[in-house]
Amino acid sequence: MSRRPKNPQSNKSKPKGEEPSPAAKRKQMFLAIGMGLAVGLVLSLITQFWLWLPAGLAMGLATGAIMRPPAE
Repeated sequence: MSRRPKNPQSNKSKPKGEEPSPAAKRKQMFLAIGMGLAVGLVLSLITQFWLWLPAGLAMGLATGAIMRPPAE
């Protein structure tokens, strides 16, 4: 009575054996650090409290470590 999906492969993610390249991992970390730096800088300028800058960098490092870069 229930319908089967037309393309069962469409809702699956990438195969688990496919790892991103080291260059993609590096690019992801630098991008995340840059975004964290921008967030920290903006918060520091808005609040006039300089400790937001290291907090933004920490957020960028955490984001870069958690996120998985796309495989090429």
